[in-house]
Amino acid sequence: MKLDARVPAGPMAEKWTRHRTEMKLVSPANKRKFKVIVVGSGLAGGSAAASLSELGYQVHCFTFHDTPRRAHSVAAQGGINAAKNYPNDGDSVHRLFYDTVKGGDFRSREANVHRLSEVSAAIIDQCVAQGVPFSREYGGLLANRSFGGAQVSRTFYCRGQTGQQLLLGCYAGLNKQIAAGGVKMHTRRELLDVVIQDGVARGIIVRDLVTGAVERHAAHAVVLATGGYSNVFYLSTNAMGCNATAIWRAHKRGAGFANPCYTQIHPTCIPQSGDHQSKLTLMSESLRNDGRVWVPKQKGDKRPPAQIPEGERDYYLERKYPSFGNLAPRDISSRAAKEACDDGRGVGPGGRGVYLDFAAAIQRLGRPAIVERYGNLFDMYERITGENAYQVPMRIYPAPHYTMGGLWVDYDLMSNVPGLFVIGEANFSDHGANRLGASALMQGLADGYFVLPYTIGAYLAGSKLGEVKGDEQPFTDAQKEVEARAAKLLGVGGKRPAAAFHRELGRLMWERCGMARNDAGLKQTIEEVRGLRERFWQDVKVPGGANGLNPALEEAGRVADFIELAELMCRDALQREESCGGHFREEYQTPDGEAKRDDERFCHASVWEWKGEGEPQALHQEPLSFEVVALSTRSYK
Repeated sequence: MKLDARVPAGPMAEKWTRHRTEMKLVSPANKRKFKVIVVGSGLAGGSAAASLSELGYQVHCFTFHDTPRRAHSVAAQGGINAAKNYPNDGDSVHRLFYDTVKGGDFRSREANVHRLSEVSAAIIDQCVAQGVPFSREYGGLLANRSFGGAQVSRTFYCRGQTGQQLLLGCYAGLNKQIAAGGVKMHTRRELLDVVIQDGVARGIIVRDLVTGAVERHAAHAVVLATGGYSNVFYLSTNAMGCNATAIWRAHKRGAGFANPCYTQIHPTCIPQSGDHQSKLTLMSESLRNDGRVWVPKQKGDKRPPAQIPEGERDYYLERKYPSFGNLAPRDISSRAAKEACDDGRGVGPGGRGVYLDFAAAIQRLGRPAIVERYGNLFDMYERITGENAYQVPMRIYPAPHYTMGGLWVDYDLMSNVPGLFVIGEANFSDHGANRLGASALMQGLADGYFVLPYTIGAYLAGSKLGEVKGDEQPFTDAQKEVEARAAKLLGVGGKRPAAAFHRELGRLMWERCGMARNDAGLKQTIEEVRGLRERFWQDVKVPGGANGLNPALEEAGRVADFIELAELMCRDALQREESCGGHFREEYQTPDGEAKRDDERFCHASVWEWKGEGEPQALHQEPLSFEVVALSTRSYK
């Protein structure tokens, strides 16, 4: 495996501009000769498909949903970052760049982060032009609020529905291209393999989830925009359909998987209420602008919150991180909540919760102001918990949310497999070991609207690819493998549904590869995951057949991939003998419990290469250099 990041030369602030001016171009007349497959229709995939079609390429967009509007991007609540400095509080492209590199605990590629910061302002202009109803100040300017890890207000928002409104804007642009014939939309299709011909990605194998038919689709380039893999934990804030199958099957075809152990635990989620749950519910990080996080000072204090005097409350984020307070980054805030609960000061059932209290904000601003800012979030909380957060504090607890790891890509967002591009959460490139809040939407739209349309054109202009019809031998072989895998799942004839194995896997991963990891626990989990995999293939029950609608077959295939991915996550966490961002090894921490990096040994991206069934994966490294933001101890105190 060759890892060439292909970062342009020159000063950091000029790299992207210089790169664009030096790229090979495809003439307008030739663009229509190229066919591009985009897998995924969320903010990254939808924006990429619409943009590429607008430029003139033939685009085929695939989603396993019945409509692109159901992509998980719709669930994002709090906002999208951009360095526009509307509040005039000192923000800039450099400050956003610095905050993002620091927020990722110096484990991201500097050049990619700077580009993301550069194009952030254009994203807002694009979305406003599409009619996205951002919240506005009295004078008409777009409103901003703060998010964790920043001391400026740079987050644009639509109350608590930002992802939904951005996706509707993206969907409008995509629909325009569908109507114009530039995008052919393939709904209810799941990618089950990537086809590599002569060392180049030339197509995909999908299953029609309604008819069961296995289809071949050929193109000049393939773009994966299929999101992250937090559902490996079973309970997460992700939609239940979110999975890792697309990137995992691409990995098994040769695409490097970078930093799989970098997963984010979001500090602001509704605590689990019982074993019956199949997912967890996110409460937007934006709530921490006005909500104060606290627990009782005394262990075992079970009094109602209103009966606990101010002097007997521990506002632990304000105490430990006075510079950032309740807006400390997610990884730090999550560990602090776990620490308080492990100390016996947690609240609610089982002591697995902390308070997010709006009493002071309501007293200061008045209830109408809180309703205007967060009303739909308070309504959602009450529907789920039966508690009125205007009257009693919310109860929150950390939960799996986002994954910073993903397929390795170079500066042009192409994987080490030529012709296979990966955008949005499916790649590893921008967030290092921890993602700052409101940066996921920023990355997805930056990749789709402002980066990929340039870089994929440069690839196509420099390629000499002939037509591929889909009847070539690599397509035939890949289809046979997909059909054989389905037949194997259906033929096990066991007694346990796939969900039971998934739940068991989730418990293992949450306990030993979640917020904290250690050597013994990771080694034990690797062995137990291997045993779980053996039991899965001996006892999974998949009713029905391959020729027709069969959600059980879909789920079983996804769980099988999660089990394999889980082992790699643990191996990656085991070999990274340091703590950084969301990867917290208990053996490597400062005396006051903060993450302790080892820059001499681990200032690199860990990239894993698939070596075949039953073979250990090979580890490669991409060294990380920091020419603008000097390596330093990360502190929010």
